[in-house]
Amino acid sequence: MSDKSPAPQQFGELQPQQLSERAAAAPEQVDVRTGQWGVHGTGDTSGFGGLTRVIELPGESARPYGGWFDTVVDILEELIVDAGLKVGNVIERVVVDRDELTIFIVREHLLQVARWLRDDQDLRFELCLGVSGVHYPDDAGRELHAVYHLMSVTHNRNLRLEVVAPDADPKIPSVVSIYPGNDWHERETWDLFGIVFTGHPGLTRTAMPDDWVGHPQRKDYPLGGIPVEYKGATVPPPDSRRSYN
Repeated sequence: MSDKSPAPQQFGELQPQQLSERAAAAPEQVDVRTGQWGVHGTGDTSGFGGLTRVIELPGESARPYGGWFDTVVDILEELIVDAGLKVGNVIERVVVDRDELTIFIVREHLLQVARWLRDDQDLRFELCLGVSGVHYPDDAGRELHAVYHLMSVTHNRNLRLEVVAPDADPKIPSVVSIYPGNDWHERETWDLFGIVFTGHPGLTRTAMPDDWVGHPQRKDYPLGGIPVEYKGATVPPPDSRRSYN
C-alpha cells in the first residue's frame, strides 16, 4: 500500500466543498444584550454593566451537510412525504453547526416526527436525553425554544430537535408518551421557563414552590428584589445592597 494514500475521513469531518457551503449560511441576530445577564431595569451589580453582546443563532445550512447527517434528513423527508405532508410544513430548517445536527420542527408535528425518529429502523433514535428551554425575548413570535437531545444507541448518533413557541402561546406537545423519561425534564422546563407541555401527565413544578409566580430562568425575570421570606427576613433589591458603579 502506498504511503501517499489519503487518510480516512474522521467522524463528523467535512470536505472543503462542504465547509464552503456551510459558511454561506448567514447567522440570525436575535438580541443585543447589555450587562452580564441581559436583564433591564433591575440593577445590574455584576460589574459588567457596560458590556454589550450581539446574540446570533446559526443560519440554515446548505446541502450536503456531511457524514450521516444527509442520510438522516433524507429518511425523515421521505417519511414526511409518504405521510402526505409537505416537508416545508414540518421541517422549518436544518442547521449544522460545530459538527452537530439540529432539525427545527414545527410544533404541531413534533409527536409524529419523534415517533419516526424512534421507530424507523434506519433512524432508531430510541433515547431522549431530555429537553432544555431557552428564552430569546427579542425573537418576536419565537421567544421560547425547546431543545430535545436524541441519541441512537443502535447507530451511535446524536442529534437535536428544536421547537419554538411564542410568549403569547407558550404551548408545545409533550413527548412523554414517546419518551417516558422526559417526564421530569418537561416539568423542569415548564417550571423554569414557562413552556406548557400539553398532554403531560402531571405538569407540576420541580424546583420552585407550587405557588411561585413566574419562571426564574427567563430573561425577563428580575435578578433580585423579589419579596422572599427566610424565617421572617426579607431580601432587598440588589442595587440597594451593593453597587460597582
